[in-house]
Amino acid sequence: MTIAAAPQPVSAVSRTLIVGATGFMGRFIAEACLETGRPTYLLVRSSKPQTIKALQDKGAIIQLGSIKDQKFMEKLLKEHKIDVVISAVGGERILDQLCLIDAMKAVGTIKRFLPSEFGHDIDRADPVEPGLKMYKEKRMVRRAIEEKSIPFTYICCNSIAAWPYHDNTHPSEVLPPLDRFQIYGDGSVKAYFVAGTDIGKLTMQAVDDERTLNKSVHFRPACNFLNMNELAALWEKKLGRTLPRQTITEAHLLAAAAENIIPRSIVASLTHDIFIKGCQINFTIDGNKDLEATSLYPDIPFRSMADCFDDFVTHAAQKSQQPQKPHYQCQNSHVDGKTVEDIGNYTVNHSILFNYQPIET
Repeated sequence: MTIAAAPQPVSAVSRTLIVGATGFMGRFIAEACLETGRPTYLLVRSSKPQTIKALQDKGAIIQLGSIKDQKFMEKLLKEHKIDVVISAVGGERILDQLCLIDAMKAVGTIKRFLPSEFGHDIDRADPVEPGLKMYKEKRMVRRAIEEKSIPFTYICCNSIAAWPYHDNTHPSEVLPPLDRFQIYGDGSVKAYFVAGTDIGKLTMQAVDDERTLNKSVHFRPACNFLNMNELAALWEKKLGRTLPRQTITEAHLLAAAAENIIPRSIVASLTHDIFIKGCQINFTIDGNKDLEATSLYPDIPFRSMADCFDDFVTHAAQKSQQPQKPHYQCQNSHVDGKTVEDIGNYTVNHSILFNYQPIET
């Protein structure tokens, strides 16, 4: 695909407001924004004081408030002459962005809005419930943006670069498996994996690029286009040993989704969409409404999964020197006809490593 126009440089005078900057994805974006040197405003609540302080020490301008308060948001946008708004709010706050959209429309000076997506193309992906409910809410936000003619860019960065557990609730620095792999289906469906730092960096490239105006930007690094079997082999190479594999069937994922235990069932439904239905790879990018990041920015390298796994090896070595967390038996969980109790112990606290916004931001 040919990209005709030259990229616009990131402007150091473009005043940017980030909502949800203390969450998992939001912090990557906030730190990347601060690195550009532009005035960076963070709308936060009073929670996570340490994270707020760390970002403030890097130059962030902290604003306390809520995007649900339209009058407050209009005042903030006007008084600080905000040009760009980026939202990384969590899954339970997706529809709060509708008030923010109304505020931006009333002010009329916003040059670009990036809503809270940072995962799959939610107009193309079609997960089962309860993941579908979240996608429907994100679609409502998209339609409101378009109906009110707010200049936008949708960031479709696909999966976070780490091991994709199917029963997790929050993306965090959790190790890939050390005892056995759980492989979805036959393990052959591929996905794209992107490091959080690269998501932040490429987002800030796209935000002022005229080519990305009113378009979706998809992150598809060829170096990180992997299926579950390939991920397992890569991790085994880093560990220097092989691990047994267990098949997680489509029926297992659908049953976990049908339990409707939030947020765990949302994660199961999205896992099914990625590694069974192939939601990241079952469409082409046409270059009209959709652009691809490696074509837009060919000189910007993506961090490889091999490098990311090196970090996990370091973390594993550090954890081995610390007191171990207690292990617990999982209840009523079945893999290939066996309960988890039959297979062994699981350490409680895995991480969701793909398209799902954290519950707390």
